[in-house]
Amino acid sequence: MFFDSDVLGRTHFGDPLSSSQLAITLAGLPLKPHIDIVCVGTDRSTGDSLGPFIGTALMKRQEEGILPAHIRIHGTIDEPVHALNLAETIDKIEMEGRDSTIIAIDACLGRMKSIGYISIKKGPLHPGTGVSKQLPTVGDYHIIGVVNVAGFMEHVVLQNTRLSLVIQMADVITEALTLCLGSHFTEAEVALGSWQTL
Repeated sequence: MFFDSDVLGRTHFGDPLSSSQLAITLAGLPLKPHIDIVCVGTDRSTGDSLGPFIGTALMKRQEEGILPAHIRIHGTIDEPVHALNLAETIDKIEMEGRDSTIIAIDACLGRMKSIGYISIKKGPLHPGTGVSKQLPTVGDYHIIGVVNVAGFMEHVVLQNTRLSLVIQMADVITEALTLCLGSHFTEAEVALGSWQTL
């Protein structure tokens, strides 16, 4: 499980400066020249689709030339990274032999008052813990978004999570990553959150 001491940055998706706050935290990390972003989740569950929505949005920005080519994105709505292929995805990254920083992204369940909060944490993601699954860990850092309440019938809770919430949280995280890693943004623009005005 996660510990508060691992938290590097935390914000609520509804904060107008949430993307900028997350981007500043990301910009302060010792990232390597190559970056692999692993967006964990599935399109078969509303609450668990946060990662795939982010991966799809990041792929689009890369196609538009906003994100540079040295960033590899794993996990989209069309080709999600989930319980059945997570280990294969990790093996693929390792076999490529790039000296990269791996940032994993996933939805999670938490306390009622934590719903909507997004955290950047150091260390690997432990996917599946909210639904009692034992899956491989992944990431040098990870980003998690609390999409619903933990503690009872987690699979049903994930299936009944509001898509509106997931999409809004995905937008915030996508903008934060774009601000930090995008080809056309200066440090000052990251701090000001200019991406939100485009």
